[in-house]
Order: sequence, then C-alpha cells, then structure tokens
Amino acid sequence: MIKSVMKWSIIPLMVLCICASCKNDGKSLLAPASSGRPYEMLVVMDDSLWNKPAGRALFEALDTDVPGLPQSERSFRISQISTDELSRSFSIFRNIIMPDIQNIYSQPKFKFSRDVKASPQIIMSIQAPDEESFETFVRENKQVIVDFFTKVEMNRQVKQLKKKYSSVVDQLVKDSFDCRLFVPTDISYYKRGTDFLWASSNKETDDLNLVVYSYPFTDKETFTIDYFVHKRDSFMKANLPGPYEGSYMATDTLYVVSKDIAVKGEYAQEVKGLWAMKGATMGGPFVSHVRVDKENGRIIVVEGFIYAPNRKKRDLIRKMEAALYTLQLPGEEPTEDVVLENIEEDK
Repeated sequence: MIKSVMKWSIIPLMVLCICASCKNDGKSLLAPASSGRPYEMLVVMDDSLWNKPAGRALFEALDTDVPGLPQSERSFRISQISTDELSRSFSIFRNIIMPDIQNIYSQPKFKFSRDVKASPQIIMSIQAPDEESFETFVRENKQVIVDFFTKVEMNRQVKQLKKKYSSVVDQLVKDSFDCRLFVPTDISYYKRGTDFLWASSNKETDDLNLVVYSYPFTDKETFTIDYFVHKRDSFMKANLPGPYEGSYMATDTLYVVSKDIAVKGEYAQEVKGLWAMKGATMGGPFVSHVRVDKENGRIIVVEGFIYAPNRKKRDLIRKMEAALYTLQLPGEEPTEDVVLENIEEDK
C-alpha cells in the first residue's frame, strides 16, 4: 500500500517535466530536465527483493531522520519501482538508486553517474555479489548514502544560488567581513553589530535567517562544542534580543552536534542544533560553519537558522545549509561544488 501511493504520487510531476522539456530547443530532447523535487529518491528494485532483508536495509537507510530538527522529518521521500517499470518517464528522475546484485562482483561497492538520461541527475549503483553482502554493506554504509545524496542536492542549490542570490546580503558581507556569501534573494532585512551581521527574510513563518560573526583565532579550544556555544550565545545575546524585555536568543544545549568537514579543501567545523528564545516561546533549528580566515588570523562563523512554527523544516534548513558552502573567505577562489566523497564516479 505504501509503495503504490508513493509511486503514483510522483507521476503528475514527471509528466509536467517531460512536457516542459519538449517545448525547449533541440538540445533538451537529448538531455531533458530531470523530474522530481529536491530530496526525492527513486529506487529501482524488483518487488521480491524490495521486501526482503536487502531491500529493507536500503529503505531503512534512506528513511532516517534529518539531524538537528525539533521533530521527526525523513531525510528523503522514497519511491520504488520494479526494473520492468523503468520507462522513459521514470528514467529521467533526478535521484535514482539501482542495486546491481551479480556474482561477477568480488565485493560490494558504490558507483555513481551524472546526467545519464536527464539533467541534473545522479544515478547510484550499489554493486554486490549476493543479497547478504548487499544488506550488510548498505547497513554499514547507510550514512554514506544519506550524506552523498544530501550533498548532491546541496550542489544543485549552490549552483542556483551562484546564479541568483541576495545582492544586498552579498554587499553587506563584503563591507563587514571582506568575504562573499550567496543566500536566497528574499533575505534582505538586516541588522549590523560589532563583528556581527544578521539578515532575514522577515516573515512571520518560514522565516530564513543568516548570521555572520567573527573573532580572533587565539584559543586552542576554538573547535570544541563548549567553546562554540559560549561564543554563539555571547554574540546572540548581545545582538538578537527577543520580542520581550530581557528575552534573547540562546543555544539549546540539550541537542548540539559537531563534526569536522572540508570546505574547499580546508578544515571547517559543522555544528547543528536547536535555538530557543529565552523569555519567549520561539525556537527552531540552526546549522553553522566555523571556518579559519588565515589571511586575517580570525574565525568566521556563518549560520543559517529558521523560524517556522507548525511547519516542516527540512527543506528550509537545508536551503540555508547550502548557502553556507558559498562563503568565500579573503584570498579564496569562487565557490566550487560540495565534494562528493567516498564514492567512485563512473565516467
């Protein structure tokens, strides 16, 4: 029942995309626009295998929660079809996983291809010699799968931001920090402070917010969670008062996670968690990148946070997370793709 509902729900969108591509120039017939929405996944796996442990392992990997949200939201919207159902309309889906289980393989392996039948498109192949090794491999590498397709979508959003972004915020970041940063165009309301910038879409709900602040790189504890929270709360309390006297933004320390990442080949600290307004009933998720500006011996923190009461927050916070990757520090080259790690590209 679940499978059939999710399968047919994507067909109208596919038909629209196919029709739209036919109206374009001749090149679009060779590479039509891919169908599906961001963070939608299509798994091409026969029903018999989908309902066995191998298929359940893949479903459970994709069905994990997005970290750092105040309520449960799935990482992806999942649809599944059998191999004999892979018609032209389904073959142009934006994100496809195709298990490839054959005894010709000596060990399990990931591979991916770009823009095979449409653009933008990523097709991941999960190769394995048998069902048992496939199941084990997927369970052991479920985070690799989630991170890979999350970064795929981040890259797509980054490319869109490079073409269309808030010129107001970009100029403010230039003036205040000698950096560049591309954020969604509807973020234009702003407030400046000492070594601090807040910009917002200024909406009552689905509100997108950007924060940038800097401080000298002098403490060896800079990249610990405790130091991050201390610095974040200091800047927020001083610059982002709440709607009532004495209220201010603070970090919800019950859930803060940090991990080391690479941005443009350089070290960065990624922090995700929840914020809450002390003295007021407001809150939501945030994501931060802590980066080293080597030319000026300082730390630059860029953060996206959202306020969307009673709404889904996954796509909003991921939109802001993608924007963080566009930060261009002094002396850096323009924004490049978010690196797709750990998986071999089939060229």
